[in-house]
Amino acid sequence: MRILKITQTYFPYLSKGGPPAKVRAIARALVERGHEVTVLTADRGQKSEIRGQRSEGAEKAEGEEERSESRGQKSGWEVNDHGVETVYLRTLQSYRATTINPGILRFCANRLRDFDVVHIYGLYDLLGSTVGWFCRRRGIPYILEPLGMFGPKVRSQRKKNLYRKLVGNGLFAGAQIVIATSETERTELIAGGLSDSKIVVRRNGIDLDDFKTLPRRGAFRAEHNIALDIPLVVFLGRLSFIKGLDLLVKAFAQVDSKSHLVIAGPDDADGCSHEVKKLIDELQLRDRVTLSAPLYGLEKLQAFVDADFVVLPSRYESFGNVAAEAIACGTPVLVTDECGIAPLVKGSAGLVVACSVEALRDGLKLLIADKSLLSQLRAGAPGVAGNLSWEEPVAAMELLYESLVPLNAEIQPQINADNTNQKSESIRTQRAKGSGQRAAGKEQRAKGQEARSDENSASPLELRP
Repeated sequence: MRILKITQTYFPYLSKGGPPAKVRAIARALVERGHEVTVLTADRGQKSEIRGQRSEGAEKAEGEEERSESRGQKSGWEVNDHGVETVYLRTLQSYRATTINPGILRFCANRLRDFDVVHIYGLYDLLGSTVGWFCRRRGIPYILEPLGMFGPKVRSQRKKNLYRKLVGNGLFAGAQIVIATSETERTELIAGGLSDSKIVVRRNGIDLDDFKTLPRRGAFRAEHNIALDIPLVVFLGRLSFIKGLDLLVKAFAQVDSKSHLVIAGPDDADGCSHEVKKLIDELQLRDRVTLSAPLYGLEKLQAFVDADFVVLPSRYESFGNVAAEAIACGTPVLVTDECGIAPLVKGSAGLVVACSVEALRDGLKLLIADKSLLSQLRAGAPGVAGNLSWEEPVAAMELLYESLVPLNAEIQPQINADNTNQKSESIRTQRAKGSGQRAAGKEQRAKGQEARSDENSASPLELRP
């Protein structure tokens, strides 16, 4: 199959959390299964990063250098990453994660028909909505995966509701399948008015090969001057209110004063970072809470193996890949019941609590004080991790894509036939219109006022939906 994936952010632009890693993992796995996969995304300055971080198997593809469009404009650049053709469109302007990429129109005009099926990741951007519009016009089936963005949650609710009315409703209506990564997200989609028959639940996964060789314990603690006998709690993720960090800091202020909390991640620019710093000062936690820059690669693994447990206090989390990654390192997790991954880890590799200061406080106290429980959850981590690989989700996606290929084969000839019929009908209509106008002229001269009355009572044209 020829599969096109649309994502606003992609490797190595990792500051927006798990989606870039997810799209890349699925794309590479599909290539290994023999499919042709292209990822279309926005250029956010990745070129220099990829050249400096090119991983084994990522080859410089023909056309990787900027390609010139007509009028001398540069549309972007391409790279071959483990067999995945990745097209980074030139970004003209950006606002938060959303970008304006003029090259998207040329790509859709020239290349969209080359694909059997399209998979659009995320909402509230112009890439996915533009490609979705072209797919609907050309009868190319597409799958939509909202990435937990469906319901307005913490910020920009007016803008998101406006987007839904202007663009989002059409994007959902035209999708053959909508992917939810957990029952939590599925419930949200149904509550928002989406038909249950259109939703398929497919969990996220992790690449277990990334966790086969783990660093020795102690490096992360040494870097942050945290003794080995101090209980260490780690949060990794965006500094955003939706992640519940304000709740976490308030809860942590009420637990054992000998424990330490590290919060590491990029600032999501929603005011959460400022609020967290303010709470740390007000609650006198400077000696017990460390704010760190985002952690990737080896540094992230060092944090996982040194932590007594990882906490995910989210107000909403469609899945929660950071919890899965911690478990793959053998580290237990504390997550709220608003995280999609909660049912998969509860009682086996993690503790699940309500999303409140009180519940988080009690969970923190329990895992810090009860070494036996912590050891039990640590022992259960390998079994849970083994069930979180990408193998099952990728196989499920492959079947979904295959189910839509016959639909593409049926729709395309019909659209071509419809276009031909519309052209023929247009010619016939124009001819009939000319004859009708000549006849109407004669009738008008003969009947005068009656002709004008008949004209006013004529039935209006019916528009096709």
